[in-house]
Amino acid sequence: MKYYAPHYYAEFRCIANACRHSCCIGWEIDIDAQTREKYRNVSGAMGKALAENIVEGDPAHFRLRADERCPFLCDDGLCRLILTLGEDSLCQICADHPRFRNFFSDRTEIGLGLCCEAAAALIFGKKDRFHLLGMGEDGACVEVLSAQEEEFFALRDALFAILASEAPLDVRMNQILAELGISPLGRTLGEWCDIYLGLERLDAAWTERLLRLPSAEILPLPAWESEFSSLLAYFLYRHLAGALDEACFSADFAARAAFSVLSVQIIRALFAGGEQTLSELIEISRLYSSEIEYSEENLQTILDCLREGE
Repeated sequence: MKYYAPHYYAEFRCIANACRHSCCIGWEIDIDAQTREKYRNVSGAMGKALAENIVEGDPAHFRLRADERCPFLCDDGLCRLILTLGEDSLCQICADHPRFRNFFSDRTEIGLGLCCEAAAALIFGKKDRFHLLGMGEDGACVEVLSAQEEEFFALRDALFAILASEAPLDVRMNQILAELGISPLGRTLGEWCDIYLGLERLDAAWTERLLRLPSAEILPLPAWESEFSSLLAYFLYRHLAGALDEACFSADFAARAAFSVLSVQIIRALFAGGEQTLSELIEISRLYSSEIEYSEENLQTILDCLREGE
C-alpha cells in the first residue's frame, strides 16, 4: 500500500496552547478500544483521573466539563495526558486530528483539515501549485485500481490540470464546471445564504458572518488568487474521493466538484465583505470547515441541492 499527501503535509505542527480555537474544546472525543485498554492500566493520580473522566460506551468518550473543555486540557492550553504520559498516550482521534484519509485499492491519500488554524495557515502559506508527494509504502499487498477508480483519477487529474493553468481563478472555476457538464450553480448569493442559515449551526460567529453574506459581492480579489486557488485544491482533494462510495459515481463526482467551487465562492464573498487579512481568511475558512465539512448532515444537504441543480 502506497501513501501520498499534499506537498505541505510534512511541515504541519500542532501549535498547542498558541491555538485560538483548541480542538480540545467543544468536540466529543471518542476513545478507541486499544487506547481505552491502555488507560485502564494507568495507575496513581492519573489513573484515578482517567477513571473519573471517561464515559463508558461503544465507543467510550471523555466526559467534557461544563464549559465543553476536555477534562485533560490544562488552563494554559496544554494537554495533561501528554505532559504526564507522553504523546503516545493520546487516543487515535486526538493523535490524528486534523488529518483525514481517503482510501483506494492501491493507495491511501492523507490530508490536513481546514478546521485547524495551523493547517489553514500552512495551506494558504504555500504559493507553489498543489501536488502530491509519496510517503513510502507499508509492505502490504498492492492491489490493482478498479475501473471506477481509474476513471476517478483521470477525472481528478483533468480538474487539477485546469486549476494549474495561469487563467484567472473565476475562469478556472467555470472551466472545471464545464469539464463536468455542470451549469452555473443556479442560485444567487442570498439564496445560498438562506440554505446555509437553514443548516445546523454551532458557532454564533458563523451565523453572524452568514447574515452579512447577501450584501457581500463575490469579487475577483486578484491579490488573493494564490490563496483561493489553494483553497479550491484543498476542497477538490478532500471531497472528490467521496464519490467512489456513492451509487451514482458520475453525478456525485460532479456535485462534489460543484461543492468545492461553491465553497470557495462563499468563503471569498465573506472575505470580500470584511477585513481582508490572512488572519481573517484563516478564521472564515476554519469556521466554514467546522460548520460544513465536519457535519455530515450539513454537507449532504448542500450536495443534495447541487445534485438536484436547484
